[in-house]
Amino acid sequence: MKTTLDELQAFVTVIDAGSITAAAEQLAQTVSGVSRTLRRLEEKLGTTLLRRTTRRLALTEEGSLFLLRARAVLDAVESAEDEMAARREHPAGRLRVNAASPFMLHAVVPLLAGFRAQYPDIELELNSNDDLIDLIEQRTDVGIRIGALRDSTLHAMPLARFALRVLASPAYLKAHGKPRHVEDLRGHSLIGFTQPESLNRWPLRHAGGEDYEITPCLRASSGETVRQLALAGQGIACLADFMTRADRARGDLVQLLIPHTVEQLQPVNAIYYRNTELAARIRVFVDYLAGALKQAQG
Repeated sequence: MKTTLDELQAFVTVIDAGSITAAAEQLAQTVSGVSRTLRRLEEKLGTTLLRRTTRRLALTEEGSLFLLRARAVLDAVESAEDEMAARREHPAGRLRVNAASPFMLHAVVPLLAGFRAQYPDIELELNSNDDLIDLIEQRTDVGIRIGALRDSTLHAMPLARFALRVLASPAYLKAHGKPRHVEDLRGHSLIGFTQPESLNRWPLRHAGGEDYEITPCLRASSGETVRQLALAGQGIACLADFMTRADRARGDLVQLLIPHTVEQLQPVNAIYYRNTELAARIRVFVDYLAGALKQAQG
């Protein structure tokens, strides 16, 4: 598009004000500046829009036609700006959120009733994936990532930090005994992750340091699968608090090796692309999630 909004605004203001001088006052510009804008607009269009005399301005036939179109364009832009302002005050629209399945199930889903009650015009689309995805390629507004971030092109907002604990079910402990020392784990069924291997280093203090690399008897790609295996009495697992708090409160999972456990807090971040002002629907979701998770942690 050759014509700018400033040129359209100057043209319409001159007509409405009745003179270039009055238009210049309204636009807080000089008379010569407005005159140059009009000449530039006519040159771009290749036609005369206004006939100027010392006493008055008169629209040409082309000028009258262009005035209708210019008003329509400016009205459309103003309406769009008003709509965006309204969305800032009352966030609306579709919001696509991606998170690993365990975090979605145990941390996000329980908070959605409160969020939806507060922001009923936001249409949520929840996608779970245990692998990292490309936000743009998957048309995702907000991703939730657990652990250290690698992509420096993304903006991140810390949501929470969760402790890791070594756990087993009472049924497993009854059948196999309770390990008293870290080295005792060698004689137990250990449940680990297929990837990344860093999740198979548990925060346990032992003779070799403050993380203990396990050799899993069972491996799973999803933390939720690891949790279900532990609940089913299939072995000992190391899981984050966000997915086991209720299990521990009910006694379905029991923390082991407490004196040997090193406090290791796993960071959780909301990530998103941000080139200009953050969309209101994204901002309120991230803020709500951070506040609710902080409150839940006490």
